[in-house]
Amino acid sequence: MTRHNDQSDRDRFGTIAVGAADTETHPHRDGTNDVVPPIHLSTTFEWASGEDGNEHDYSRESNPTRAALEAQLARLEGGEHGLAFASGMAATSTTMLSLVPPEGHVVSSDTIYSGTEKLLTDHMAGHLDVDIDFVDARDPDNVADAVTAGTDLIWAETPSNPLIRLCDIQAIADIADDHDTPFGVDSTFASPYYQAPLELGADVVVHSTTKYLNGHSDSIGGAVITDDSEVSEQLAFAQRVGLGNMLSPFDCYLVARGIKTLPARMEHHEKNAMEVARFLERHERVASVHYPGLESHPQHELASEQMSGYSGMLSFEFDGTLIELEAFVEGLEVFTPGASLGGVESLVEVPSLMIPDEFSRSEASAEIPETLVRVSVGLEDADDLCEDLRTALP
Repeated sequence: MTRHNDQSDRDRFGTIAVGAADTETHPHRDGTNDVVPPIHLSTTFEWASGEDGNEHDYSRESNPTRAALEAQLARLEGGEHGLAFASGMAATSTTMLSLVPPEGHVVSSDTIYSGTEKLLTDHMAGHLDVDIDFVDARDPDNVADAVTAGTDLIWAETPSNPLIRLCDIQAIADIADDHDTPFGVDSTFASPYYQAPLELGADVVVHSTTKYLNGHSDSIGGAVITDDSEVSEQLAFAQRVGLGNMLSPFDCYLVARGIKTLPARMEHHEKNAMEVARFLERHERVASVHYPGLESHPQHELASEQMSGYSGMLSFEFDGTLIELEAFVEGLEVFTPGASLGGVESLVEVPSLMIPDEFSRSEASAEIPETLVRVSVGLEDADDLCEDLRTALP
């Protein structure tokens, strides 16, 4: 069970999100007493000698705004070290490239973000000769069968994009421990509010901050949180020196601002998503709904055990032709057809129509149905969302 499952822990999470849980003096309040930490846009800082020298000297290597966000991200996940990157893919690629050597071995869940899959298949396998095993990680035994003494990284995405499948984090973490192999989890769809992979045994947690953490569709970013100091040092070197893909100060400010309302937003996202999922499950033109909050979801019990809520992401399979499906999308007025997710506005995406280059998957077990619709349920009135779907569905 995650640390957020009882009401007192939820209250504590909200305190951390707002930024009032740090017991140390707020350094940004010295002199001006700012309640909101300022944005430090300076690329360089005046050098000072001696023991009291500057903490920051050059913003690529260290920036006060980024340092504050990274500490906040670590506290949210209950980790020791947080790093903020220029995008979710930058966070993912830095993790993989730092932990997996050329000709290494990765075991990955088969249902993952298409960009992550292309990173693994095209770059790491194609250019670095890394051996990639994609497995249906819904069954931990499949992971155990694929891991060897030479495995460099186990990777899972849960809930997964766009099929909303889950992996048993604690069971896979036990497998990783048995082989002394790092285990990374992309927890973007759940957000830190509804899932705590580090507490369940994962070594590394990755987020696209573009999504729920920022929450307002106005910043691209990524984050990595870990308890492992050695892993943190490897990732920090890559972030600041090897790849130089750190998050800009202004984007750090936007993410920190978004985190302040994360608990309230996630509660609203989940409430709306449950109503939308139940509406879709009853509709005659919907073949199936994939939402872990529904008892019909085959992994509902696992979701209830390792998540404290079900978040705002779902997908459904439309019962009809692609032409009818396209007409449905064009008939929507409250939902916006578009990529990304986790913002305050509701979005729909049909992978086969909108991102045909990313639609196919390398593994048959991860095949995406042609009429699958991914839905990011926003913060609008739930009745309006359901009425929009009712009107647009043929």
